[in-house]
Amino acid sequence: MLKPKEITGNVGEIKDLRISQKKAKSIAPVIGRQSLQGFFIGVLPGAGATIASFLGYAVEHNIASKEEPEEFGKGSVKGLASPESANNAACTGSFVPLLTLGIPDSGTTTIILWALLALNVTPGPRLMVDKPQIIWSVIISMYIGNLVLLVLNLPLIPYIAKVLLVPRNYFIPFILFFTLMGAYIGQNNATELLFLVGFGIIATAFKFADYPLAPLLIGFILGGMLEANFSRSMQLYDEIAFIWKRPMTLGLLIIAVILVVLPSYRARRARARAAGIADGD
Repeated sequence: MLKPKEITGNVGEIKDLRISQKKAKSIAPVIGRQSLQGFFIGVLPGAGATIASFLGYAVEHNIASKEEPEEFGKGSVKGLASPESANNAACTGSFVPLLTLGIPDSGTTTIILWALLALNVTPGPRLMVDKPQIIWSVIISMYIGNLVLLVLNLPLIPYIAKVLLVPRNYFIPFILFFTLMGAYIGQNNATELLFLVGFGIIATAFKFADYPLAPLLIGFILGGMLEANFSRSMQLYDEIAFIWKRPMTLGLLIIAVILVVLPSYRARRARARAAGIADGD
């Protein structure tokens, strides 16, 4: 782990924001993949940009070539492009459940939902038919917002990068303070601080054990929704057989099983291949 004095050196002046043609070509597929993945994650109610960033980084780390994973976390352009592409795409995708179902995906979309309701606009399946100007206004605002961000961010990047000059021993107390205050103010309950510390210890143990934290975060957010909707489905159908009797639920079940089994199969295959190489030596 880096010591504070090792990260206080001069990171150099940022004079050129352009990347080489080789790097642009290498991250083009990454941006394409994570834009699609991030959009679909953003469409899922309750997921959001943070989960999309975690998953985008994890997916690209897993599919990278044998030499590249060691560069992740050390300034790899793929490691930088993947979470940012997924994050931006998820922000756009979060408008789908908001405008079609009235389900906010984050604090930002919640504020937008309140603004729409204050204007007597009820999001729903008929919003595109009844008030298409609302939909097109949102789409146009995204183009304008991206242009404004481009104009603002390009001149500010050299100054934002100077945050790296701040020693880590100054960063950590501020992060802990704002994290604890956010947990307490959210419910005005000191018990939330105990939950925060407890989950922090669990997450740290998982981190040292090389467990990915993104699936844990997704399960924590979507677990309650899954239980509530499964209970509702069981009350409607009175039997669990509806899962494999309907094509959509059966397809989702098969995909879930594959996603659970495939990592274990790949890990076992990698261990077998490593053992074979060791025996050959």
